[in-house]
Amino acid sequence: MAAPYSDDLRQKAVAAVKRGERKTDVSRLFNISRNTLDLWLKREAEEGHCRPIRRPRHSSKQKIKDWERFRGFIQQHGSKIQAQLAKLWGGNVTQQNISDALQKLGVSRKKDLWLSRT
Repeated sequence: MAAPYSDDLRQKAVAAVKRGERKTDVSRLFNISRNTLDLWLKREAEEGHCRPIRRPRHSSKQKIKDWERFRGFIQQHGSKIQAQLAKLWGGNVTQQNISDALQKLGVSRKKDLWLSRT
């Protein structure tokens, strides 16, 4: 997700329009779209500020909760692909859940084929 424009930029653009500058000139000067400027002006008129809307981060519930057991599971079955790991783990866990858990633990998904042959 893209980061919102800074509060400082928003305030300067809105102030420029309020001073009487043309919206087109302001949008070119600050390198923002005219629609974005219109949205900021609308929010300023309705709410009294043009700050970005703060939405709560999506917090997904982890399906894998026992991290020590999962570490041991990965050490034991490290040569398998994520889809196979998901089937072995059970409990309605998907390949994406395995991927997320491996990333959280900092475990690489890449296999070193030279080490697995010995």
